[in-house]
Amino acid sequence: MADARLAASLVRMRQRRTGPLILELDLTDGIAEGPPADPLSALLTMRRTRLQDLLDGLRRAADDDRVRVLVVKVGGSGLGLAKAQELRAAIGDFRRSGKLAVAWSESFGDFVHGNVPYYLATGFDRIYLQPSGTLGLTGVAVEQVFLHGALEKLGIDFESAKRHEYKSAPDQLTESGFTGPAREATARLAESVTEQLAGVVAAGRGLSVEQAAALLGRGPFLAPQALAEGLVDGLMYRDEVYDQARKEAGPDATLLYLQRYQRTQSLSDLPRRLGNTVQGMAPGQHERFVATIYAHGTIRHGRTGRGPGGGGMGSDTVAAALRAAGADERARAVVLRVNSPGGSYTASDVIWREVVRLRAAGKPVVVSMGDVAASGGYFISAPADVIVVQPGTITGSIGVFMGKPVLRELFGRAGVTTDSVTDGTGAASATMFSSSRPFSEAEWERINAWLDAVYADFTDKVASGRRMSAEQVHELARGRVWTGADAIGNGLADEAGGLREATAIARERAGLPADAPVRIYPRLGPLDQLRPPESSEARPAARAQLGAGALAALFADGWGPAWRFAAAAGLPPYGPLTLPGTWTIS
Repeated sequence: MADARLAASLVRMRQRRTGPLILELDLTDGIAEGPPADPLSALLTMRRTRLQDLLDGLRRAADDDRVRVLVVKVGGSGLGLAKAQELRAAIGDFRRSGKLAVAWSESFGDFVHGNVPYYLATGFDRIYLQPSGTLGLTGVAVEQVFLHGALEKLGIDFESAKRHEYKSAPDQLTESGFTGPAREATARLAESVTEQLAGVVAAGRGLSVEQAAALLGRGPFLAPQALAEGLVDGLMYRDEVYDQARKEAGPDATLLYLQRYQRTQSLSDLPRRLGNTVQGMAPGQHERFVATIYAHGTIRHGRTGRGPGGGGMGSDTVAAALRAAGADERARAVVLRVNSPGGSYTASDVIWREVVRLRAAGKPVVVSMGDVAASGGYFISAPADVIVVQPGTITGSIGVFMGKPVLRELFGRAGVTTDSVTDGTGAASATMFSSSRPFSEAEWERINAWLDAVYADFTDKVASGRRMSAEQVHELARGRVWTGADAIGNGLADEAGGLREATAIARERAGLPADAPVRIYPRLGPLDQLRPPESSEARPAARAQLGAGALAALFADGWGPAWRFAAAAGLPPYGPLTLPGTWTIS
C-alpha cells in the first residue's frame, strides 16, 4: 500500500515537471504594487499577487511549451484601470505565443462596478460568466458629496484659497456642487475613460466603437442578456470552465497557480543565471542591472511605514533608495514606479531633489506611473528622463490649496467662548490658524504669498523637467487632473505603457542589453525592516509609526502650522499637494 502511494507521488511529481500545465490566477482581490514596507504589510499581503511577479510569470509561460492554457478569475473592485491595462497587454503577449487565455467571472460587479474587470476580460480569447452573475458594464460617471450646506446649517464656515481654478480639493467644503472648471475637467476625465473602455470592448468583441459605446449606455446586463449581446462567450460555472480547459490542454494536464509556477521556475533557473553571469564578467566586474524603486502611497516626511492613516511613502526612505542607486556602480539606470496621490510639499521636494541628483550623476531615470501619480506624485516624476503612463492613469493636478474651518458662529450658538494669551511680542500669527476666528487681511497676504511661492516652484520644476515654457505649463496646470492618454497628448507624459516598457527604455538609455536584469532596490529582508537604520545613508528600513500621538504627527508633518485646521476639517493628513478623495477608476 505504501509502495503504491509512493509510486503515485513520484508520477505526480514527474507529471508536474514534464507534463502539460494549466495555469490559473485569481484577481478578485486585486494586485499588490511593490514589496511590502514592513513585516505587518508583508503578512497582510502575503496571499496577494504582486504585479511584477505576475508579469514575469506570464512572460515565462509564453515561452514554455508545457503551458497550454491560462485561466483567470476576474471580478471584484480591487483592480485599478491602469493596472488592468498593464495586465491586459501582458495577456496579449501570452496569446500571441499561440496559447489559450480564458477569463471567467462569477459576476462582473454586482450589477455595477464591472467596467474595469470587463475591460481586462476583453483581452482574453474567451469570456465566461456564471449563469447567475451580471455584467455591470455601464457608462462612466463621477459623483462627489458636497458638505457646504450642512456646515452652513451648523454654523461652520470654511475659508480657503487655491492655485488655481481646477484645484478642487477644498470644493467639497466650500461649494454646493461642481464649479465650472471642476465640471469641465471631470467631464473630460469621464469622456477619456469612456473612449478607452469603448475602444477595447469594440476590439475584443468584434464590434464598432459606436456599437460598443451604445452598449455602455444600455448596461448593466443580466447574464443571458450579456450572452445575447455577444459580450460573453458562454454562461458556465467554474467546474464547466475548468473541464473545457482540460479538454484543450489534455487529460493529463496539471493545474498550477501562476504565482507558484513563477516562483518554482525562478528557483530552478537560478543556477544557470548565476553561472552565465559569472562567466560573462571579467575579474572585478560587477553585474549591471536596472534598479526598480517603488514610490507608493501618500507622501510624508520620515521613513516609510504603516501609520494610523494607512501606508504611505516616507521621503527619507525613497530619497535614501535613490541615493543608494546613485552610489551603486552596478545600478546603471532607475525605474521609479510612482503610484501616489501626493501629500506634503516639502517631502515631495526632498524626493524631487534626489531624482535630479541621480540624473546629474549620469544615470537615466524613467518613471512608470501606476493607477494614480498626481499632485505630489507628479511633482516627484517631473524631472525624470522619460515618463511612461497607462492611458487610464490619473495624473497632473499641478496646484496647491490652503484654508481652515471657522467655528465662531457655531461656538456662539453653543455658548462656547475662547480666549488666548500671547508671548507679549504682539505676533498675531501665533493664532492665525485658530478655528475661532477668520483669517485677517494680513494673514491672507501671507497665505497667498505661500500659495504663490509653492505654485511657482511646482510649475518651474515641471517646466524644467518637461522642457516647456512657464506659460505652457500654466495652461496645463492650474490644478487640473488628466488621464494618462490626455497627458501624453499635452506633453505631461511621454509614452504609453507599464513597467515592461519603462524598463526597456531604461535599458536602452543606459546602454544595457535587452535582457539585462532588473532588481527591486533596495531589497530588504524581514530583519532589515525591523531593525533601525545605522545612518541616513544606510539601506532604508521601515519604522512602524504606531502609538499615541502618531496621527497628530502625520498632520503636523504634512500641513505644518495648519495641521490643527486640517485635522478638524477632515482633510487628508498628508498635506496640500494631495488629490481629494479616492482616485481609482473602478
